Amino acid sequence: MEPDEDVDPDMADLPLRANTSHILVQHYVLDLTVCFGRRVITGNVVLFLEPCPDLRTGPEEGVSAGLSSADGNPVGIEEDKKDNNNGQYTTRMGETEGSEGSEYQAVRGQGVQAGPEATHVQTLHPDASWENTSNSDFTLVLDCCDLDVSKVEEVDVTSVSAMSSLLKGLLSDTAGVGSISPSAALIQKLINIPSNQCRQQHRLFSQCSSAPGAQDDGSLLFHMDRWSLQVRKKGVTCPQEFPRVLRICYETKPTGGSVKWTKDQDNRVCVYTAGSPINNRALFPCQEPPVAMSTWQATVRAPSECVVLMSGEDQPIPIADGDTGSLIWNYSVTMPMPASTFTLAVGHWCQVTTHVPMDLDSGVSDRMDSGSKPGPRVQNEAGPSLGSSSAEAVKGSTLQTGSGDQTTRSDSAFSYSSLEDEEVSVTDYSSMVDDDISCSHGDYPCRFTEQLARSQRVIPHRVFAPVCLLQKAQMGVLTLLPQCLAAAHAVLGVHPFPRLDVLIVPAGFSSLGMASPHIVFLSQSVLYAGGPGSVENSRSLCGSRLCHEIAHSWFGLVIGARDWTEEWISEGFATYLEDIIWAHAQQLSSQAAEEQSDLKALLRWRRLSDELQNSEEELQILRPNMENTGQVSDSGSSVVKHALNPDKTFMQVHYLKGYFLLRFLADQVGEQQFLYFFRLFVKKYHGQLILSQDFLQMLLITFPDMLGKGLTLNAIYADWLDRPGITKWLYERSAVWSQTRLVEEVKAEVVKWTLLSQSQGKGRKRKRTQPKVNYKKVTSDQLVMLLELLLEEAELNVATMRTLERTYNLPDQDAEVVHRWCELVVKHEHTQAYRDVEHFLLHHQAMGVYLYGELMVQEEPEQQALARRCLLSVHEGMDQSARRVVEQMVL
Repeated sequence: MEPDEDVDPDMADLPLRANTSHILVQHYVLDLTVCFGRRVITGNVVLFLEPCPDLRTGPEEGVSAGLSSADGNPVGIEEDKKDNNNGQYTTRMGETEGSEGSEYQAVRGQGVQAGPEATHVQTLHPDASWENTSNSDFTLVLDCCDLDVSKVEEVDVTSVSAMSSLLKGLLSDTAGVGSISPSAALIQKLINIPSNQCRQQHRLFSQCSSAPGAQDDGSLLFHMDRWSLQVRKKGVTCPQEFPRVLRICYETKPTGGSVKWTKDQDNRVCVYTAGSPINNRALFPCQEPPVAMSTWQATVRAPSECVVLMSGEDQPIPIADGDTGSLIWNYSVTMPMPASTFTLAVGHWCQVTTHVPMDLDSGVSDRMDSGSKPGPRVQNEAGPSLGSSSAEAVKGSTLQTGSGDQTTRSDSAFSYSSLEDEEVSVTDYSSMVDDDISCSHGDYPCRFTEQLARSQRVIPHRVFAPVCLLQKAQMGVLTLLPQCLAAAHAVLGVHPFPRLDVLIVPAGFSSLGMASPHIVFLSQSVLYAGGPGSVENSRSLCGSRLCHEIAHSWFGLVIGARDWTEEWISEGFATYLEDIIWAHAQQLSSQAAEEQSDLKALLRWRRLSDELQNSEEELQILRPNMENTGQVSDSGSSVVKHALNPDKTFMQVHYLKGYFLLRFLADQVGEQQFLYFFRLFVKKYHGQLILSQDFLQMLLITFPDMLGKGLTLNAIYADWLDRPGITKWLYERSAVWSQTRLVEEVKAEVVKWTLLSQSQGKGRKRKRTQPKVNYKKVTSDQLVMLLELLLEEAELNVATMRTLERTYNLPDQDAEVVHRWCELVVKHEHTQAYRDVEHFLLHHQAMGVYLYGELMVQEEPEQQALARRCLLSVHEGMDQSARRVVEQMVL
């Protein structure tokens, strides 16, 4: 994404321009076609809108410019969308329904020719008409960039015959309808259908989205700037009179920041939402501010050999799209969530099962070399074919997932692991606070109230990967996933979502993982390393990362941050919980879990210390808006501080400082009590958006003894959230962690290696007569610490480096270990292992960004040539933010 004149280059803030205090999108219906040939997604999105209540009408009251309530706060969801349960912020949504193919075949958007051979959509710029409209007309503002919008029109929902039943209801129940139009009254009724009638509501949303445009000049005026799409209807001066259903016909751009067009590890085309700082605004026009929570449903057409994975509660049965050679996939969600959580991935991935045929790799390679489609299916008892496309495998199964009135899932497509006879955790908190749950959110089908969901330790899950990584994904992800899911349930209780897909994304993915509703993206860097040594060691990185992403289901998704600058609410919690959940999954004793946790804490302390020494102070603050956190303009728009700053993209301050803040709080009340509080907090706040103060205030109320220790809300703000740097407590605790048993073992090994290097460095042949050194077997985390401590040594000779490599088989360890090994290789110019550095930069792009900097800072010609060679090789598929940072280092 190129710099824009609207963004202050010194601040690099991301604007959220949607006027969410005036009007809210309650439901999206997307009808999309994936065109790999042109690298675009084309189609339309239908928005179901609801004005925020109690807004005064007329431009003279300030509707277009924004309103304030009597106490000076912006009118909007914060003031007006409160339910009767303790004033929590809610947005009433309806449920959508899955896997009913005939209901999903919506008419393609008028003005956009959908399909693989669609012609280019010409973006209209009605500037003259736009400028000629009255400034008093109300403007709907949506977050949008890198899209070609061809048409915006009002949809005539009164033409939908199925809406007649609602119309009859309106005639007998006109309370609250007032003078609004019949169309607006229908949509208001539709949006507020109770969740126990969710199937009917879903069908009506789908049918309304297929309705024609309004006959009385349904086309609306629109204007696009760098960050927004603005829509007006002539003569409409307030949100209440604005059309309630809009269809936006559009097309994405190949270089749009929200979608990544690339090739997978099998060199086959794929596309996925990139999770970039701009989120989904380059995928579809939407309201990006977190407070604009909504539900959605989507119809996605893709080539028949592809699989479509998406955020959705029901796993669809893809259906053929006539003679086009495409399949239609339908997904939907019933839980209102921010539009930024919508996730899509389309590619030639295969489902991983418990048995991977050994001859699969070569067979698929032959087919890809010839350019033909996948050959005959290779069936096995464990699940769908791995030799065919995933689309065929999924299409062949009859399954649905979800809750309430939804049907039973098919074991042939989803993985189930019965853990009922296994002792998964040392301490199981799952029954502590599950009784008599009362939800504080709006009306939607909620798993926290379902008895079956409360006892479901392992939700249905699937794993997808390119063929060349199937075996590693099977040995790592698929094997560990049920253990991690069961452990998360033991710690946190009800799984917020009814199913989970895990996708091994292409090598250019910008991080180790990304969690979205019902789907997790994992980097290939976390896969089973496959080197000699214990199985537990080789799976440690994969297991801990899975636990991190699973933890996001509770903190980050079902409970989200109301202000995106408070990333620690998501990442700090997931980092803290990953250790606890992973220890449960490993069935560690309390002592072993504590020792492992303290070692990880010391590693994170070292990482945080290094990061804080090499970053700007303003990027070290967990709550950069401080006392203004959560505040928005009168219209509801805001900015996300530093969101577009490329340096922040690769910083982990919000992960690490957030993690240490939670460790500090747990230290005050005791870990078991702290985890018990987590479950209380989830019980109260699930389905809602929070600020730091919501968590901290509830904690202080629950544990009043903290006040006696001087721990007030303002004190925690001052020490942890509103200041850069490191607190006194953290300095003191790091000294304790550095003296634990596992660390002392590592220090003893470091002494052996430094002595070896010194003896070999004397140039004598004494090493043949010296007694053999016995090196202690270490865990993967200990090995990371060992290499980090050896990095502090001024010199390690070549012989020692070779012995070190052989002793621990370093090139075949997990990516965290190999990263430190590569740093050692670069620092000591160990040319014989440059191949390891090159391999790392090519295959672990999410972790290798700053390794480029190490190669360049040495000013050694061969290292610099290696850096340039690797950048040239991966440049096209590299994440945009990572590429910009690396180019600054290398070029």
